Amino acid sequence: MSASPPIELIYLLAFCAAFLALQCIVGLGRQASLKVSVANERLRRMQKDDAQDVVVAKMKKARSLGEAGNVEGLVLWLNQLVAYSGLPLGPYGIYYALAGTSFALSAFAFIMHAGPIWILTGFVMGLILPIFILKYLVARRREKAVSQLPESLNIIVRSLAAGHPVPVSMGLVAREMPDPLGSEFSIASDEVSFGSSTSAAIQRLADRVGHDDFELFSAMIRLQERTGGNLAELLQSSAKTIKERQTMRLRIKACSAEGRVSALILNAAPLIMFLLIRIAAPDFYGDISQNPTMMKAFIGVAIWMVIGNLVMRRMINFKI
Repeated sequence: MSASPPIELIYLLAFCAAFLALQCIVGLGRQASLKVSVANERLRRMQKDDAQDVVVAKMKKARSLGEAGNVEGLVLWLNQLVAYSGLPLGPYGIYYALAGTSFALSAFAFIMHAGPIWILTGFVMGLILPIFILKYLVARRREKAVSQLPESLNIIVRSLAAGHPVPVSMGLVAREMPDPLGSEFSIASDEVSFGSSTSAAIQRLADRVGHDDFELFSAMIRLQERTGGNLAELLQSSAKTIKERQTMRLRIKACSAEGRVSALILNAAPLIMFLLIRIAAPDFYGDISQNPTMMKAFIGVAIWMVIGNLVMRRMINFKI
């Protein structure tokens, strides 16, 4: 009579079988998602059976841009930030966001039975906070677009070397590259298809991104249109220059990391200690916390922290 296998081996084999089955299911799901996914927002919109010109018009309107690519809105610099960020807020969405956050923070201060100063502070913070968030999104999107630019130029160079014209090469980037650069090139490619010159379309692309590397790319296109020459070689040289500039920025960022971390610690440490003391020992400061002199001291400390931050920012902020 043969001995039965140990129960531990049966459990191990059952676990391995379940694990392999789960991996197969996850793998099939990933393959399916890759098959149906598209590269960028423009292709997703075109899947809804919208015409090409309608898709371009909707994308421009969602980013506060007119038919000619100019910024539209009540405050141009604010709508320019919306265009840079790529958010589909439209010409007036940012103003609704400012009004909503201002009302919400002011109402919160009023509900907490705060004084008029805190209500006014909440209103002002409601105006400032969305702008800071918008600038953060602009910086993140711009950084991603700049990192995608050398690869996009290489795609254009290979397409030109294969004998394709510039608009077709731009359309290839629009189909293959993800957002944000895929949608930007798709708008530029569609503008060329509708009669715009290549240099004007690329210049509007550079204006929508708002970075020096894209201005260099636009200058290359204008130079080639006016003087002629091998555009593939010019763009290949431009891609190399942009890649070197990105490498230099990364090196500077690594060298200034210590200063940025120090600034973060110096800003966070006093606030964290104040909050911990207030939580652990609410009566630690006693009646001195209600003294008007202490409020003046806190305002002075805040001013000095802002000055220190500005000085440290100038010390670690380098532009290439």
